[in-house]
Amino acid sequence: MANYSYDESGNMAAYFVLTFLSIFLIPYTLAVFSSSKPPSLSGCQCQQCVAQRQKIRKRERGSLLSPKLRRRTMILLVGWSIAAAFAYKVSTTEIVNKIYDPFEILGIGASSTTKEIKSHYKKLSRKFHPDKVKLGVNDTVEAVEAKFVELTKAYKALTDETIRKNLRDFGHPDGRQEVSMGIALPKWIVESSNNIWVLGAYGLLFGGALPALVGRWWFGYRAKTKDGVHARSAAIFFKNITEESDMDDVTSSLGKSFEWEMSAKVGKAESDLEQLEKQVSEKLDGKWEELVKLAEAVPGEHERRRRAFILFYAHFLRLPISSAALQKEQTSIILQTPVLLNSMLNITMSRNWLLPTISAMRLHAYLTQALLPGKEELKAAQLPGIEPSEASGLSKSESSDFSAAVSSLSKSESSSLLDAEKALERIGHTEIVDATFKVIGERFVTPSSFVHLLVKLRVVPLAKDGNVMPMPEQSKENDKRDHEFLLSKKEMEDLPKGDYTSGYAHAPFWPANRKPSWWIVLADIKSNKVVVPPMKITDVPVADPQRGVEYRSYKIQFQAPQNVGLFTWKVYIVSDTFVGDEASRDVILKIEDPSVLATDDNADDDISEPEEDSLAGQMALMRGGQVKKASQESDDDDESSTDDEEEEEKDDSSSDSDSD
Repeated sequence: MANYSYDESGNMAAYFVLTFLSIFLIPYTLAVFSSSKPPSLSGCQCQQCVAQRQKIRKRERGSLLSPKLRRRTMILLVGWSIAAAFAYKVSTTEIVNKIYDPFEILGIGASSTTKEIKSHYKKLSRKFHPDKVKLGVNDTVEAVEAKFVELTKAYKALTDETIRKNLRDFGHPDGRQEVSMGIALPKWIVESSNNIWVLGAYGLLFGGALPALVGRWWFGYRAKTKDGVHARSAAIFFKNITEESDMDDVTSSLGKSFEWEMSAKVGKAESDLEQLEKQVSEKLDGKWEELVKLAEAVPGEHERRRRAFILFYAHFLRLPISSAALQKEQTSIILQTPVLLNSMLNITMSRNWLLPTISAMRLHAYLTQALLPGKEELKAAQLPGIEPSEASGLSKSESSDFSAAVSSLSKSESSSLLDAEKALERIGHTEIVDATFKVIGERFVTPSSFVHLLVKLRVVPLAKDGNVMPMPEQSKENDKRDHEFLLSKKEMEDLPKGDYTSGYAHAPFWPANRKPSWWIVLADIKSNKVVVPPMKITDVPVADPQRGVEYRSYKIQFQAPQNVGLFTWKVYIVSDTFVGDEASRDVILKIEDPSVLATDDNADDDISEPEEDSLAGQMALMRGGQVKKASQESDDDDESSTDDEEEEEKDDSSSDSDSD
């Protein structure tokens, strides 16, 4: 019979809790440390970027005196602290679980004979018999009697046959013992006096906390789209963006979305915000009222939207913010914009609208470099030492917009010239090496066939004077390499081992480490439509002919149009990091009638089938293959030549007989 007992000392509960915590904490700790490894990418070495990275590191990790503890760090600290406490309790607990050993009780060896056992027992009985033991200060009669009973049982276990059988069969001289089963719960949990409190705790946990947690997750999930933005923000994009929306429309729609995305309290640092709005209005020379009206960010009606819009344009204008609260709020807003813009892109791409799609892509770069949206003439202000007001007055070179800026810094002997040269090393110039349409296994594109747009890209480095470095002309055709890439399932060609990308971008105003990315867009300019969904790419290699890095291939698969004809489209490469870093190329897709495939097959067959009277033809016939029939004319020629040979042989034989 089993005897169930509750864990009075809490030892078994400690084992249970420690096991449960280990199952959770060990994989969670490994996941946290593997995801928090510092990236090995290098960054821009200009002073502005170095200072910005220090700010980012301080914001993410905190300082030594006030470290910033994230939620997962707190979970690890609390979890491992509890695990350490229970591990200490387990390690210091004495566990009494001895096997009954009569030899040990009697104090003799296991090889002792029966005679030796009896002799030793007599000595012990004279010493420990209750009638002969003199009780000490701490001794009791019960303890002395228990000691003598234990010695007697051990002696009989070794000499009495019945008791020895019990010891052999059940491990105890008294026979079968009760099995003690411990439950890893403290006894007070099941005591009747605590029923109300225990039931109340269960009710709060399973009747209150758990439904509240599930409900919060569910309703929060319903309020968000699959892109991670509020459903009302997506509705704003859906209603306000049209086919002809330009950069201002896209920017105002983005500002409207923060009505539901911001978590800051309205009225916080209001005086500093009003002062910041005055600076924005002065910088924009009267255009601010028009933008506020377009974004419907009127004071008193949409305060969250108004705050976000002011902080947006303060970022675009690179205005310093003295209030720490507003700085934190602005950083939060700027870091939310990529998610919101991606949601906007998904909406515009679902309608195949080209103009708003390109505008939303370009807005990424303007936000990254803190330049006014749509002002591509301010491209030179991406360099350190060039202010936006100075960039608009610089003359533009035909090859690059940075050469005039570098020349201006050089003439003025500016201290920022060295930083500008370091920034140029990170910017580069994106170039399309080639862009073609391919169909696997076919030379022609037929209606509704699966086509691959094969685009070969590279980043050409910029020289210290701001001009694009000359690159040797590379062969565009590499059929074997293209064929292997088309047959693979990857959308991007594998790069050879080594560091061929530029690492982190030059982005001194972006509040996070930024890795450059690009979009590949296939568009129909005539209809203002996007032909296929754009592709987001990274790690475009920096061209280095000495190391054999010429380009990297990317592919987009789509279904060809159903109509036969000539389609003139355009491929755009748009950067999400650098303003004006774009490339485009016209591409032509020719859709042939399916009958050309049969003609092409027949042409291949004519070339491949050998003639019947050739050695290859005879071998093909032996294998059961097809051959071309020999012409009748060639047969007649062969017969006539054979007859002539026979007549010549007869003449030769007759002349030989006459001579004889």
